[in-house]
Amino acid sequence: MDTPNYIKSLLIPNGKKPRSRRVWGIDLELVWLPFFLATNTMGNTAIPADALGAPLRLGYNADGSVKFSKTGRPVTRVVKDIGDNVRLVRDNFTAGLLAYANGVVTDNPDGYKAQVETAKIAGEPIITKDRANLDKALTEAREQAMAEVMAEAEKRAKAEAKGKAKVAVTA
Repeated sequence: MDTPNYIKSLLIPNGKKPRSRRVWGIDLELVWLPFFLATNTMGNTAIPADALGAPLRLGYNADGSVKFSKTGRPVTRVVKDIGDNVRLVRDNFTAGLLAYANGVVTDNPDGYKAQVETAKIAGEPIITKDRANLDKALTEAREQAMAEVMAEAEKRAKAEAKGKAKVAVTA
């Protein structure tokens, strides 16, 4: 099975770094809007013009007041028509990736199995090292927590001893 060009093109870095609102990690203004305008033009979608013209909508609370985030900024949401179509594209994209992988597994099972085994062997030292570092960090955290508990207990015991000493001196 030959790898389709659209799959190859997904693996080539293009260096562009979009800076606006993202939907499913993809720039809304530079990618999704032109794409959906093009699909509407070709008759593949029927996204309402107001959704494409105003893709971000102000969020509202149940009482109708404007919704604000914890940082004090107004909450904005992507209009439902665009969000639904992005989900459709995402689901189809995921299905395409899985279909491609399944095709490779079917056409070249030995090559795929070799890749899996190579990746497993290459990842083993990393997993082992991470597991050891995590165990060490958890042990240190437990020891630190125990030390803090012991220090707090000592502090309370000293405070209680001082309180009892003051009571004994005044009595």
